[in-house]
Amino acid sequence: MLTLQQVRQDRGTDWFDNGARPEGASTLVLSSYGKVVYWVGNEKIILEKGDLLYIPACQSYYGKCVPTVFHEKYVIEFTADTPPLPLLQNNHWVKSRTGAYELILERIKTMHNEWTEKHLYADVLGLAILYECLALWNRELDEGPATSAAHQQVERMKSYIMNYYQQKITKEELGEYIRKSPNYAATLFRRVTGQTISEYVHKARVKKAIYLLVDSTLTVSEISESVGYRDLSYFQRIFKRETGKTPTAYMKDRPKPPS
Repeated sequence: MLTLQQVRQDRGTDWFDNGARPEGASTLVLSSYGKVVYWVGNEKIILEKGDLLYIPACQSYYGKCVPTVFHEKYVIEFTADTPPLPLLQNNHWVKSRTGAYELILERIKTMHNEWTEKHLYADVLGLAILYECLALWNRELDEGPATSAAHQQVERMKSYIMNYYQQKITKEELGEYIRKSPNYAATLFRRVTGQTISEYVHKARVKKAIYLLVDSTLTVSEISESVGYRDLSYFQRIFKRETGKTPTAYMKDRPKPPS
């Protein structure tokens, strides 16, 4: 069983961490921008965007910024009784660059927001997200890193999706685009990103919809149509599932027109 102790975001050019944390707590770090340095025991670890670092409770550490280099990262401290994953049964630090970076970053951002805003049941939701992120990472570690060629193919599929997300996108299209079978394309995409093609398309559409809800004068119906949802009620269900809010809640942040 895991217990959350702290969720925080560190950013800037003058960060330093002396390794103080609750007794028995382990640390999970996701680097989202720039570069920082950790020393765990006598080992030097450089973290850059997309890197995950796990420091077990039994290892002491400290960390600091690279001089003049701006950085941003998310730090989660938690205790683990009878750790449920092989990763957490390790008594040595673990670091790798995760292929599921976009998904894990999005989930940890949600956890951080829930934790800092002290929403009802934030600890329960945060714990569920921590389990999810650790499980995704442990799966990657067990399967072994994807080849650079595989990452390149997935990046090509992502680019295709971002160009055509308003349309229906199938594994057949993506397979043809990278000159592989549909099933190979779908399996590779999920292995590297931690998401299905459909999940990734929905997230791309919702991300664009959020931008339009805040920074345009379009109605919810018009935005739904523009991002690829012909059925307004379906768009609203997907949007609520992805963000936890309704589209109209985001419209409250629109700049007021000049009087």
